[in-house]
Amino acid sequence: MSGRNIALDRTRTALTVLVVIHHAVIPYTYYGHADAQTWLGFDGIVLANDSFFMAAFFFLSGLFVWPSLRRKSTSQFLGDRALRLALPFAVAALVLMPLAYYALELRRPDHLGFGAFWWKTVTVGPWPSGPVWFVWVLLMFDVLAATIYRIAPDSPAPINRLSLSGYARPLVFFIAFALVTTLAYVPMRLHFGVSKWFEFGPLSVQASRVLLYAACFMFGAGIGYAHPERGLLGEGNALTRQWGRWALAALAIYGVIVALVYYRRGILPDPNILPQWWEVAYAVAFPLFSAAMTFAVLAWFMRRENSRAPMLDAMQSSAYGIFLIHYVPVLWIQHWLLGQDLSAFGKAGLSLVFGLGVSWLATLALRRLPGAKRVL
Repeated sequence: MSGRNIALDRTRTALTVLVVIHHAVIPYTYYGHADAQTWLGFDGIVLANDSFFMAAFFFLSGLFVWPSLRRKSTSQFLGDRALRLALPFAVAALVLMPLAYYALELRRPDHLGFGAFWWKTVTVGPWPSGPVWFVWVLLMFDVLAATIYRIAPDSPAPINRLSLSGYARPLVFFIAFALVTTLAYVPMRLHFGVSKWFEFGPLSVQASRVLLYAACFMFGAGIGYAHPERGLLGEGNALTRQWGRWALAALAIYGVIVALVYYRRGILPDPNILPQWWEVAYAVAFPLFSAAMTFAVLAWFMRRENSRAPMLDAMQSSAYGIFLIHYVPVLWIQHWLLGQDLSAFGKAGLSLVFGLGVSWLATLALRRLPGAKRVL
């Protein structure tokens, strides 16, 4: 897991593109409803993305932690993580996110100037971190992993044994993965609901999902702990050959989620008053879909590892920068398009092209600066 892996690189890059798509279409959905133009199909995209892609990011991130901890001292590992995660988060929180959210501030008739808006954001709040909340949470998971490594370096071994069994029988690993993530998510979802966020300044994370993300990260760490070439994601694994089964499983569970959403919005007299069975059913379906979709996406890219993917390969080295930057151009193009006589397709398409294009070009330019490739 210490070298480049084409399938994993493409998966990470594809997930980054999904993040940009997600933010490009949200205003034109029932959920976002920030524009008069909407399309129900975008709701389906947002629902699917939101139900799996951040958990998949944490799963992928965990794959490389234990090999890194073995190669480096704890201080070297944490220093690298600070450079790669803490520094970009600080820049994003102090500069990029206030700049992005100022596009929303301008919709207010009594909007502030940017300087006053920035000062209010960092002193009074709210201080939203947008999508870069992922970066600081990942940093905390890395710190936790480094601490565990010092105390119990072999703690991921049981997960690794499941991974080795999963090389030929991925269902074994999936059952354990789905069971643990469900147990991590369901009680938190039922207790906190979906609206509660733990927040301290720009540090925020959705309360119901924090343990789910931690579980995904640790299962990834378990795969990378030892002999990843003989584990679940090793070359020639059964997961790759069974791609269709996992795609169908994800689709079936997604159908359950859609049915639950339809019941809430289309059948219940008050969608804000939900029966307990609905809450439990949705809470269980969410991590099951997340696990199945993560398996399906990984299997797809491993299956097509020897195929051409020129766009994803060209974007791979810039994926992290695109993730950090894209929210600024996306929110600004949506601000400029507000009130324009365009369809939801047209506005979402322009948001995607502009957001992806500007963030990609900006990342390419930044990576030319001395030392920038160590960060981006």
